[in-house]
Amino acid sequence: MVGEYVCTLSEELQKRAKEEINEDPERRAEDIQHIRDWLKHQPHIKARTDDWTILRFLRGCKFSLQRTKEKLDMFYTCKSLCPEWYKNRDPQDKKMRAILELGLVMPLPPVSESQRRVMLARPGHRDPTTTSMDDVARTILLTLDLLLEEDETIGVTGMLVVMDTGEITFQHAAQMTPTIMKKMATLIQEGYPMRPKGLNYINTPAAFDTVFNIFKTFMKEKMKRRTHFHGSDLDSLHKEVPKEVLPVEYGGTNGTIEDIKKYWLQRVDARRDWLIEDEQYGVDESKRPGKAKTSADLFGIEGSFRKLNVD
Repeated sequence: MVGEYVCTLSEELQKRAKEEINEDPERRAEDIQHIRDWLKHQPHIKARTDDWTILRFLRGCKFSLQRTKEKLDMFYTCKSLCPEWYKNRDPQDKKMRAILELGLVMPLPPVSESQRRVMLARPGHRDPTTTSMDDVARTILLTLDLLLEEDETIGVTGMLVVMDTGEITFQHAAQMTPTIMKKMATLIQEGYPMRPKGLNYINTPAAFDTVFNIFKTFMKEKMKRRTHFHGSDLDSLHKEVPKEVLPVEYGGTNGTIEDIKKYWLQRVDARRDWLIEDEQYGVDESKRPGKAKTSADLFGIEGSFRKLNVD
């Protein structure tokens, strides 16, 4: 058995997994093996085949084997078609380090196992003259990859996002092109094995309206219904995201942003080897059965597509 899975969920969450995402502990190993065998017969995909990685995708697809296969293919295809987002993710690299230290995106510390994890994003906390949206996207996906790797509860409880857009200027907004937003929306919605339960915007400036209206066109209906705008009203935010999960800067009791940022940097550093090793996984389109996929197929754009052959 490759990297055999050992369940760390409480009895309560195991029960929820059974009821909400069709997880059958007696069939789990068989389902994982089925997907592993399928991956072995995909000449174009170079994937992680440990139990935990496969189980994450099964959970994200409510144990539909067909949907799991489609999502895995999409995930690894996106990794190779978006090298500008998935390469050069060494947290010790000078530029990567500087961006991580800005705290643009941070998972908030868990409060209890049954409480949904919350991701705080502050996209305006960067200088748009020295950083790009590709830098932001790389940081978001690095954070998401590590969080999903390290926290088993997310696959059952889902995740909330708090997006503080208070510092966004027209210069930031100009960099959020339809091309980039379509890529990000496709990648997150079609490629990631996660259950987003709410997207909460706070401190939205006028510069953000146009950006969101474009992004909304790429969102699934379910996600649109789970999107909330709070203006600068913390009481409104607390109705969607409990105070005990939020940092003190957002009226919460879960530490300061500085403390959370330091803790997350330690987690990223601890997984440096994993992040560097992760760059080898993806697809080789020259080996895909049938027609090779391009950025145009996935995102409706050619963009800065560069073909990558994975050795």
